[in-house]
Amino acid sequence: MSTHAEIADHKSSVRERVWTELRKVAVADSRFHFDFGEFIADFEGGEAAVNHLLDNPYYHDARLIFITPDNCLDRLRFQALKDGKLVLMTTYSIKRGFWLLDPKKIAPELYLYASTLDGMERVGQHMTLADIQTKLPNVDYMVTGTGAINLDGVRFGKGHGFFDAEWGMLYQLGKISVETPCAAVVHDCQVLSEKLNPDVYDTVVDVIFTPTRAINVSGPHKPTCGIIWDRLDQHMFDTIPPLQELKAMGL
Repeated sequence: MSTHAEIADHKSSVRERVWTELRKVAVADSRFHFDFGEFIADFEGGEAAVNHLLDNPYYHDARLIFITPDNCLDRLRFQALKDGKLVLMTTYSIKRGFWLLDPKKIAPELYLYASTLDGMERVGQHMTLADIQTKLPNVDYMVTGTGAINLDGVRFGKGHGFFDAEWGMLYQLGKISVETPCAAVVHDCQVLSEKLNPDVYDTVVDVIFTPTRAINVSGPHKPTCGIIWDRLDQHMFDTIPPLQELKAMGL
């Protein structure tokens, strides 16, 4: 069995290799340029990748979708609002928690603004974990970008563990389960055929959408551990209020 350090080295090596190729097709971030350790990039063909997602039954059947604050998913958040779906998301690095975008409470002319990181906090509704637990239905669909992913749906993000934490928190709140479908939107160069060695809390997806195809994953093994407090980075706990709230809730 691989040690935690060996898994971390493995992830870092995979990311660096994929990011070399991603740089050729990525859209630079206004703040982080091409520092893929700080953001999940949009890319050439991003609209086509999202269109594949929109054609999939998981999207059609979803009422409430959790969508990460990744650059490649702005257009998905915009379309989901136009389609009348509830969108749950977090701020960048989860520092200001979870936010709900309810198309019934946002003027249609503000949907595009609401789908951006700058706009969502101005027109959306902040949600504590208690709010999510008591005021929202279960999450029907989880959608994320990522750094690298393989055909088994094992995904390595940018290295901070934010989506794993979001999954863990929603899982411990009882708002998602291993049956909740999860998707990744990526460029084809981010999809690997090799085996990746996940940690126990690493999220795995049911389907991968790229500019050229939709890849269904057979029997994805999703984490059920929630937040592992003795493995949680202290800086994450200190800077992410929902983690502090979850611990105070005794979950």
